[in-house]
Amino acid sequence: MDRISALRNVEEALAEFESGEADLAATERRVLTVLRTYATEFESGDLAAYRASGTERADGLVVVAESPAQARERVADLLAEEGERADVDGATLQVEKLR
Repeated sequence: MDRISALRNVEEALAEFESGEADLAATERRVLTVLRTYATEFESGDLAAYRASGTERADGLVVVAESPAQARERVADLLAEEGERADVDGATLQVEKLR
């Protein structure tokens, strides 16, 4: 799914919510599905989506990066912003390229 398709799908979900055709829970599920599909299919030049694992807080985080090392750093930075230290050497925090 490309960016334009993702935006159109989110727009349609919001329009259905605004018109009363969908409730908040259904709208949230639809938008989340669009975002997850976009993230798992994301690939642009040297960038790719990576899913983190290894610590409870990191499990399932998805970031866009040029390499696994950069993805680990981005996840560690996100966790640090929320007060959790992450081991970026790969012993605790691991990333897997989505595809």
